[in-house]
Amino acid sequence: MKAIVTGGAGFIGSNLVDGLLERGDQVAVVDDFSSGKEANLEGAMGRGVTVHRADIREAATIDEIFDTEQPEVVFHLAAQMDVRVSVADPALDARANVEGTVNLLSAAQRTGARRFVFSSTGGAIYGVTDDVPTPETVAPVPMAPYGTSKLCAEQYLGLYERLYGLATVALRFGNVYGPRQDPHGDAGVIAIFLGRVQTGGRPTIYGTGEQTRDYIYVGDVISGLLAAGDSDVTGAINLGTEEETSVLRIAQLVAELAGAEGFEPDFEEARLGEIDRSCLAVGHARQKLGWEAQVRIDDGLRRTYEWGSGG
Repeated sequence: MKAIVTGGAGFIGSNLVDGLLERGDQVAVVDDFSSGKEANLEGAMGRGVTVHRADIREAATIDEIFDTEQPEVVFHLAAQMDVRVSVADPALDARANVEGTVNLLSAAQRTGARRFVFSSTGGAIYGVTDDVPTPETVAPVPMAPYGTSKLCAEQYLGLYERLYGLATVALRFGNVYGPRQDPHGDAGVIAIFLGRVQTGGRPTIYGTGEQTRDYIYVGDVISGLLAAGDSDVTGAINLGTEEETSVLRIAQLVAELAGAEGFEPDFEEARLGEIDRSCLAVGHARQKLGWEAQVRIDDGLRRTYEWGSGG
């Protein structure tokens, strides 16, 4: 299979590139390297991966890449994914997450791609709901521009399926963590906390720390992406663990893992646009993709910590 991975130099994207290569697929990467790292692709570069340094907002450039690569499957992971940035600059967020997705859908449809797999978001799309774990049937009520732009992009997936017959699927991720996640910038809380404990720092918690998330190990996300690319399932599908873990519990687990008795949190005010509870129901993924998360939070944290420590 010939695949294009947008955002392929990023945390999730580079792990997906490795997963595709391991099963013998041909891979081309599209990344503007604004947050992705060349180091993430070092192992892949010697295995025939083509890398295109490009911005998905530039339609003409994307068209040229697709004309050259002629992909069968497109895995679209490139995004503006910082909730705080989206609140501060909603237009920037929309250009990356909506306009960029439309450019890719158009190129995929025009060049005859078989499948378009979109990396979406769970909690940021569903917003505040009493239905936890949250199934795909819950009406989305995003609490930040980031979730809104992802939901809008999902609508364009459906449109291209109705108009042109392009088989599309949106995978709504929980909070992904694991090796290669940068503890700086827009990283998740696990990467940030692990980075702090390894440098002797303290964690910062926004709000009470009782807020919960559905933390999913990157290896489980990759298996879900691969399953979705191979299938013909359409619509939205959650990828999560159906388990809630509080931010305070993450801090405690990190401290225990590192043997850091002084790893006590500093508290700051809650941030605008963040929700108290997020956990995803995954029955649809079990039924349609034959997929289920395999890595529990304690095991995933240990793997991530050992990777960061060189162990």
